[in-house]
Amino acid sequence: MHMYHIARRELKMGFRNPWSYSFMALFTLFTLALMVIQSRSYLEGYTYTTGTMLTLVLYLLPLMTILLSSFSLTAEKEEGSWQLLSTYSLTTTSFLLGKYFGQALVLIVIICFGYGLSGLVGIIIGAGFTFSTLLFLLSFSICIILMFLGIAMLIGAMSKNRWQALTLGVSIWFFLILAWPTLLISVLSFVPYTWIKPVLQVVTLFNPAEFVRLFSVVWLGGGSIFGPEYYKWVNWFDSPFGAVGFVTLCFIWISLTMLAAIFVWERKRSHD
Repeated sequence: MHMYHIARRELKMGFRNPWSYSFMALFTLFTLALMVIQSRSYLEGYTYTTGTMLTLVLYLLPLMTILLSSFSLTAEKEEGSWQLLSTYSLTTTSFLLGKYFGQALVLIVIICFGYGLSGLVGIIIGAGFTFSTLLFLLSFSICIILMFLGIAMLIGAMSKNRWQALTLGVSIWFFLILAWPTLLISVLSFVPYTWIKPVLQVVTLFNPAEFVRLFSVVWLGGGSIFGPEYYKWVNWFDSPFGAVGFVTLCFIWISLTMLAAIFVWERKRSHD
């Protein structure tokens, strides 16, 4: 019951936050721009435009999720709301899970608005993504949100204020999204050739954006763009059990980050 009230409260606060509408406008603008500039036809499967759309989502949504959600947690500390809430019989688990589900709903509404408006404009101008592709992009975006929400909860639990959350959040986003390919190539250059494929397959597990991107491209039919180093990943995702394995992997990632956030928050709570 407490978790429900926290989630409901978070939902109200999320839609009062001007940053939510700023990100909604930005996401919608980029989606519309990408759709309008492509050829006047409906796109299905993996194409240059859908690949660009996946890249856009991978750049924008993790940063948006990390900033909005970690700021929401640190605001509770700075404004004294958590001190008041902690006087009630509210567990850390109920509080953080309520924040998680509330923020998830806010972010999902933002991207649904962006994709919905884009789809509507696409019908009017006779160009855009097919319904199945648009639905897949929406599912991909929701998956990215849910994965990075766990990371955002952990950042918020570790940070004392918004500035710490901003610094840590942008650093993690930069490492996982922008610097990952370069750092990966640099590290693999020191690894014996026979170890490259096994190491690459293992380290991919530590970057949620990477294995979500792999799964999405494979399911859109573009698995051939990956080199032989990712053969096992592509083969696994393309198998009948690929979707089940992917969902299980996502659930494990979310569970681990949320457990870590609960542990950190509870430890600080006990020290205070």
